[in-house]
Formats: sequence, structure tokens, C-alpha cells
Amino acid sequence: MEKLTEGNMAYLSGRVLSEPVFNHKTYGEAFYLVMLGIMRKSGYEDEIRLIISEKLLGGRSPKVGELLEISGQIRTYNREVDGRSKLEVTVFTRRMEYCSDEEFEYENHVAIEGFICKAPVRRTSPLGREICDLMVAVNRMYNKSDYIPTIAWGRNAIYSGQLQVGDKIAVEGRIQSREYRKYNDEGEPITKTAYEVSVIRMEEVL
Repeated sequence: MEKLTEGNMAYLSGRVLSEPVFNHKTYGEAFYLVMLGIMRKSGYEDEIRLIISEKLLGGRSPKVGELLEISGQIRTYNREVDGRSKLEVTVFTRRMEYCSDEEFEYENHVAIEGFICKAPVRRTSPLGREICDLMVAVNRMYNKSDYIPTIAWGRNAIYSGQLQVGDKIAVEGRIQSREYRKYNDEGEPITKTAYEVSVIRMEEVL
């Protein structure tokens, strides 16, 4: 099998779900959060978190309903919520273009290469399908790493369940949002959203 990829790349095309909201400032430059909706063939819409710099926005804010094509990288960081650490998964945008309806197609393609940093967890879905949860550490500049939640299905789940911490893998897939229910300390159900890379193709890098 030919080598899949190196590093961390995301190519997305979708519909703007929210106008930019200030997220943070680094070295004097402001960065904004934009939600991007990408339809699957099944009709489900993934809602992906984009981080876009003010320089890239160029003084123009994307409007709800406009179509965007972007390329960038998956970035993760820990944020404290109610005294607990929560892993935030976003796509850091490096290129952005507006699209017209005539030329538009939804796209959701991710390629990452990194190291297994937690023991893979295999499980079975309620419908009996094999699933494996992975955490992949992808190195970037300045001695930093992004820890990317990854989920494999079927044959990929069986294969990835045999991997060990420290193994290096290359993955192609899509970034997805998934709602799930959790119970708070009072026993009340809360709906939350998980973000992860769903594996389409993977291989170990030797």
C-alpha cells in the first residue's frame, strides 16, 4: 500500500451555520469561531468548529447560509468546564474561499499521521458492529502535539484494536460531530457533542 499522508490536513466544503464569534487572541491577532455544516450522504449534517484568523477573514464576516471551501489542520486543546478538563476539537483554517451554488459540493476529507497515545478500546455497537476508539497524537511545530479522537469501524476496528501505544499510523477519513447523552451529578440527562475523525482507510507506518 502506498503511503497515505504526512502530518495533519483537512479539506472541507460546507454551509456556514454561525457568524464569527471571537475565540482568542495570539500575538496581537484575533481568531474567531465559525460553525460549518457538512451534509453526509445519509442526510445527517456534521457541525464542524472552524477557527479563522482576522487576517484570513479580511474584514468580511461569513454569513449564515454562505458556502465555504477551506483547508487547514485539526487542532485540539484542553479547556476547563465546570472544574473539569474538556478536549476541544477544531479545524484551524489556513485557506478559505467562498463558493457559488453552481460549483458547490460538500467535502469532508481528513488525513493525519501520528502515534497511538492510549490503549485502543474495542467495543460493539447495539447493532453488533465492531468499533474501536483511538487517541492519535499528531506532532506540530514548537514541540506541541494535537491529541485527536479517532473512531474505526468494521475491519478497521479489528485491525486497530491490535495496535499498541507508541505505534505510528496514517489515517484518512472525515471529521464528524456526534451527539450523545450523559448524566450529571444530579442524575439528569444532558446532550453533549463529541468530535472525532471517522476512519475510512488506515495503515501502520513502519
